[in-house]
Amino acid sequence: MAFTSDSFLAHIARQPAAPVYLFLGPEMYGRDQCRRTLVEKFLGGDASEDAFTRHTLDELTMAEVLDDARALSLFNPQRVIWVTRAEGALPRGRAAAVAEEESGDEDPPKASGDGSLQLAEYLKDPTPGVVLVFDSSRYEFDGEDKARVERLRKYFAPIQQVVEFPRMDEGRVRRLTLDLAKRAGIELGNDEVDLLVEATGGSAQRIEVEIEKLRNFTATQSSRRITTGDLEQLVPQARSTTIFALVGALGRKDRTRALDLLNTLLGHGEYLPLALGFLATQFRQALVAREAGLRGASQVQSHFQRMGVAMWPSRAEQVWQSAASFTPAQLQEGLKRISAADRALRDTRPDDRVVLEEFVLGLTKK
Repeated sequence: MAFTSDSFLAHIARQPAAPVYLFLGPEMYGRDQCRRTLVEKFLGGDASEDAFTRHTLDELTMAEVLDDARALSLFNPQRVIWVTRAEGALPRGRAAAVAEEESGDEDPPKASGDGSLQLAEYLKDPTPGVVLVFDSSRYEFDGEDKARVERLRKYFAPIQQVVEFPRMDEGRVRRLTLDLAKRAGIELGNDEVDLLVEATGGSAQRIEVEIEKLRNFTATQSSRRITTGDLEQLVPQARSTTIFALVGALGRKDRTRALDLLNTLLGHGEYLPLALGFLATQFRQALVAREAGLRGASQVQSHFQRMGVAMWPSRAEQVWQSAASFTPAQLQEGLKRISAADRALRDTRPDDRVVLEEFVLGLTKK
C-alpha cells in the first residue's frame, strides 16, 4: 500500500502502526510531520529517549538492524527504530549484477540480495511493540534517479506500507507558504511569496523555518505585513534577485548599472563567493538552454525538470532571459571569469571590491 504524507497522517490517526514502513522521496517537510506524528502516536509523550533509536544502513548491515529490532527491552516496551540512508543496503558492484541476473519478476525479494530475504523473514514474525522505519531521501522519483528508486522498491518489496515524499510542485509550495504565514499571523503578498519560494529553492522545510523567523520579526513591529525589503534583509539568498539583475545588466553590457548593483551587494554585506556561485549556476543553466535549443521559459522549466533539477517558473524565466542575453561563447567566457574571480576572492588580495569590479569591467567590454 502506497501513502502520500497526508494519507499516512490520516491512516496513523485511525489505525495501529504497522511493524515496518518504507519512507521514499526527497521532500522533508511532510516527512518530518509523519515522523513526529508516528512517534507521538506510538510512543506517547512520556516515552524515554531510549525508546527512539536511529541507525543508518551506511554503517550497519540489515542483519544488525533486525537483531536490534528483535531485542527485547525491559524498560521500553514500545520502541521506534528509524533507519536512515536505506539506499545503503543495496548491493553494489558485482554483487548487484549477480542479484539482478538471478532476479525475476516472480521472486522480487531474492532479486535484492540477502538483506531483502532477512527482512522478509523478519516480517513473518515481527517483534511486538516495535515499529521499524527504513528511510531514503536521496533520490527523486523521475529523471536519472527513477531507476535507482525502482531498485529500492525491489529491495524493500517485503514491506507493504510505503510512504512517498515527492518534491512539491510550485502550486503546492505556494499554498503551503500562504497557510504557514496565516497560521503565524503574518501577511505575505504575491510578490513576497514568489521571493520567499525562490530564496528557499521551493523547500517547504526551509520555508517553515523562515516563516517562524518572520513571525518573531513582526512581533517587534507595528505591522504584521512583510515587505520585499524585509525578506531581503531577513531571508538568506533573498538578495539573489539583485544578483539576477546584475546578470541582466552584464548581458546588456550596461556597465554603469552593473557597477551600481555590485555596490548594492557590497553594501548589504553579501557573501561574495556565494554570489559568484549563484552567477555560475545561472550561466551554466543558460548555456545548457542555449545548447539544447530551448525556446521560452516553459521549455526551460520542462527540460530541467526532466533532468531532475528543481525549476520554478520564475527561475525558468530568469534562466531564459540570461540565455537570450548571451551567446554560448559569452557564457563560456563568463564562466571562466567567474572562476578566476572566485579564486581571487579566496586569495590574499587588497580588496574584494577591486576583484568584482575587474570582473564586471571584463564582461561589459564592447
